[in-house]
Amino acid sequence: MRKLPVFSAAIVLAAATLGALSSPSATALQPPVGITADNLSTYQTNGVVWAMAQANGVVFAGGTFSAVRPAGSAAGTNETPAANFAAFDAATGAPTGCQLNFTVGSNNATVRALAVSPDGSTLYAGGFFGQVNGVGVSSLAAIDLATCTVSTTFHPAVSGTVRTIAATAGAVYFGGDVTSVGGTARGRYAAVDTSGALLPWSPDADNPGRALAITPDGQDAILGGDFNTVGGTASHSLAVVDTSTGALVKAYPPGFIDATSVTKSIYVDPASNAFYTGNEGTGGGVFDGRIALSLTDFNQIWRDNCLGATQTVAVYGTVLYSGSHAHDCSSMGEYPDSTRKHLLAESVTDPHLLSWYPDTNDGIGEKIGPRVMTVSSSGGTDYMWVGGEFTTVNGAAQQGLTRFSNGADTGAPTLPQTAASSIDPGSVKVTWQSSTDNDDGTLTYRVYRNGGTTPVYTVTGDSKPWIRPQITFTDTNVTPGVKYLYRVSASDGTNTSALSPNVAATVPTTAEAYPTQVLADGANLYWRYDAASGSYNADNSASDDSGISVGGPVHAVTPGAVPGSKAYTFNGSTQWTYSDRQHPTPSTYSIETWFKTTTTSGGKLIGFGNLPTETSGNYDKHIYMTNSGQLIFGVYTGTTRTIATPGGGYNDGAWHQVVATQGPNGMRLYVDGVLKASNTSITTSQNFNGYWRVGGDNLNGWPSQPSSNFFAGSIDEAAVFPTVLSASQVANQYALGTAP
Repeated sequence: MRKLPVFSAAIVLAAATLGALSSPSATALQPPVGITADNLSTYQTNGVVWAMAQANGVVFAGGTFSAVRPAGSAAGTNETPAANFAAFDAATGAPTGCQLNFTVGSNNATVRALAVSPDGSTLYAGGFFGQVNGVGVSSLAAIDLATCTVSTTFHPAVSGTVRTIAATAGAVYFGGDVTSVGGTARGRYAAVDTSGALLPWSPDADNPGRALAITPDGQDAILGGDFNTVGGTASHSLAVVDTSTGALVKAYPPGFIDATSVTKSIYVDPASNAFYTGNEGTGGGVFDGRIALSLTDFNQIWRDNCLGATQTVAVYGTVLYSGSHAHDCSSMGEYPDSTRKHLLAESVTDPHLLSWYPDTNDGIGEKIGPRVMTVSSSGGTDYMWVGGEFTTVNGAAQQGLTRFSNGADTGAPTLPQTAASSIDPGSVKVTWQSSTDNDDGTLTYRVYRNGGTTPVYTVTGDSKPWIRPQITFTDTNVTPGVKYLYRVSASDGTNTSALSPNVAATVPTTAEAYPTQVLADGANLYWRYDAASGSYNADNSASDDSGISVGGPVHAVTPGAVPGSKAYTFNGSTQWTYSDRQHPTPSTYSIETWFKTTTTSGGKLIGFGNLPTETSGNYDKHIYMTNSGQLIFGVYTGTTRTIATPGGGYNDGAWHQVVATQGPNGMRLYVDGVLKASNTSITTSQNFNGYWRVGGDNLNGWPSQPSSNFFAGSIDEAAVFPTVLSASQVANQYALGTAP
């Protein structure tokens, strides 16, 4: 049986590649991912778990807590006292009989590092404590695992908190805030033999150590931490030293890791001949990601620059798992600055995210989330345990501890959000937002019609939590005047979602004039806002560029702007819609929407911003309303450039069409089919990747800035075109939209 390791804090335009595929049906746990995202029932703590280790099917957790409780129990209920340490059955998640209390007089003790000897007989614990079960120690202790008793002879007098431990057959290496051992000065790192006697090993770092690992041949120790020098030589945050002498073997000069970034975790993987670091930075422009380095020459193989304080890294199989609060992985071609994701996976050979997205929240304390991982085997199943500050896992209450396994995948994909529409006598367009599955990126979808049990369409599609492409089925086996019902399911190959609620479409006997013309004019984004509920807004164009509504705008507002349509009403503060897909800046485009409002606070109607779910830092190509009801079209060229309607009054409670265009002939602004303003000299705009947004976004710094950045009122028929609409096209669309 292979030895299972301990992993602890001590030790962009990708959407174009996603969507409907013609590949075989989805299968659960897509290789190389080997751990499911389904969290298992596990005891909880009432505080933070900082350290973990494992041996013989038992997982040890240390930290800053005073009690444990069963899964599902609320804080303060069904608690069992546990002073900063607990041992658990790896397979059941329940406590074992090994109970050790780590205390330090009237102060707050903490366990920050745990490591097991190579033969599995001894657990070494480090932190800040003075007693273990009444036995006097000094921040470092040895526990006999067979009897769960503390050694009374192993008690080196360590000055300073121990934050990392690595044990070999003959020595215990440790680091942290250490300044001396038994009165002998040490610079942050030290080593003792298995009796507790101080060894001459002294790398002499100038600032605290956070991580420590030994190379497979036992010749070198890899150090990580806050330091800037090791043995008097410049080496920031990372260094390799000789395990016998402590002499520097490999330095990493300032700049290799950003000056305000530190190494929090190191994991050595002999199978890939590499070691991996997890890093945390402070401030802007820092390094928060992971680095892979060769065990042959200790040089970098790759790094990812995800932002979000990586605390722990772990290799299982050929996958590097990590715990962090990563919020921006756009630098590696993944998600832009957005909601934090706390558990991620990437190949050991390729720094791109794999389909593994279980999640925690930030939790308590420093609000980082996960802090430590370990893997233990029991009964032929491997269990990945995660500890930290979190108080929820996969959306449910669970504090301090959780675990996953390489067992059966039991989680089904989310329910597809589905829409159906028909604007011509020959077809019904059925669309849905791709589902998510935390450990499967490719899913199989089945479409059922009129209550049938045999699918009329089956397709596979790729998605990620931050990119959920629209998938479309066009049903041409229809009869004019007949109403059809559709439902969709999603499957990962093992688990299948429930069927989505029925969506209906009645096939018209003649083509609907307005939407038919919008599509004929070339719209590559067309949100009709006809949904009855949900956050998904179908794109009726061929681009499948669906929208996601934030904040729950009011749906199914009637009458809509054009014959037969419905609309959404936005509250002017917390509601908007963004394109699920990120776009490069267009050089030629038209934007259009219909609106109705009586607001005197103005707001943005439609525009382009660099963030989907937050207020954008880059924003232009937008139409906004002033407090007086005037309409302004603006772009940014190093300065704000705008054109505006001659007056206000468009906040009169009536439906209005507004269209803005930009291309080689400059900017134009139309209202209700009529040209209201133009400037032939402004042919460029700010260049950034972004999202189309309707209903609001940043307007700071723009002329006649309204009281509100967000629009209060009804919006319908939002569209984007990759061309400049002509005056006659705009007028024709208005005429069709207002025809009785």
